[in-house]
Amino acid sequence: MLQKKIVLDCERMKYPNTGLYHYCLQLAKALQLVMLQNDLETLSVFASPEAAAAIDANITNITPAFWHKWLLPFASKFDVWHATHQSTDYFPTNTKTPIVLTIHDLNFLYDSHKDSQKKQRYLNALQQKIDASKHIVAISQHVKNDILQHCDVANKPISVIYNGCNISNDIVPVKHTNIGSQPFLYTIGTIAEKKNFHVLPALLVDNNYQLIISGITQSATYKQQIIDCAKQYDVADRVVFTGAISEAEKYWYYQHCEAFVFPSIAEGFGLPVIEAMHFGKPVILSTHTSLPEIGGSHAYYFQDFAPENMRQIMFNSLAHYQQQNPQLAIKNWASQFTWQQAAAQYLSLYRTL
Repeated sequence: MLQKKIVLDCERMKYPNTGLYHYCLQLAKALQLVMLQNDLETLSVFASPEAAAAIDANITNITPAFWHKWLLPFASKFDVWHATHQSTDYFPTNTKTPIVLTIHDLNFLYDSHKDSQKKQRYLNALQQKIDASKHIVAISQHVKNDILQHCDVANKPISVIYNGCNISNDIVPVKHTNIGSQPFLYTIGTIAEKKNFHVLPALLVDNNYQLIISGITQSATYKQQIIDCAKQYDVADRVVFTGAISEAEKYWYYQHCEAFVFPSIAEGFGLPVIEAMHFGKPVILSTHTSLPEIGGSHAYYFQDFAPENMRQIMFNSLAHYQQQNPQLAIKNWASQFTWQQAAAQYLSLYRTL
């Protein structure tokens, strides 16, 4: 039997410290492992040499070139092309090779700064990719519902395959050098409006917590808004931006925070939620988009963003956590999200094409 040849678009791994980087990295690693075990498929990655090496030094790699945005002549040599995100610029429309398209979110629909015409252009571009694909994958039921509501999938199959948890037992947590012994709340994500981080400084009123925010700054204007909100509550000296951090430093923050707070208003999945839950930590989330689905009944939720209500929710959540000791149940919930399971589901999907 001839081996089925799969290519995974990992081009976005050129941007470290992003969710798509880790999605591609972890999925590719898990797929490579399961394929080596059964010897029925082979995996190639469409990625830079550096990204391919981070996945597996021995993996077959196709290096992207700028002209590949218009022409992918080698795509026909593969049995499946997996487009790993809906905004990829590398999409083999002029080929009979079946395409699997993973859609992470339709967050542009929730962006108040985009007018209806721009949102429609985004939808039109996504629809063209859906039309050219054989199978659609959503990373949460919320995303699937959005797709079904706003796009025409015709009779194409559409599946939900959850992300796995990125935590590796091989990484030893390391304390960030700029952090003292003061108790802290923690969050991580790109500094952008959809993360809604500016509502968090209000949580520092009437306590001695710090707020630690990790992540690259996408919008300097929004970062200043967070700082301005902290000044409004006279807590600016207790709000710390770490910028990009290592995996080891991230693990330390998860381990030692009083709570993980995530008020995002637009998430396709929310990987940091599962990562924090992996450590048995209380996570307090917004009720928007996919977060109730991912946090389930083992998370706490801000019902709104009124400062007094948020503080009360936080205090009640921490009191419940301390009284009930639900760490094991939280860890067990997080343990169902694995890259091994995601890889097995994708592999079963590939075999249908």
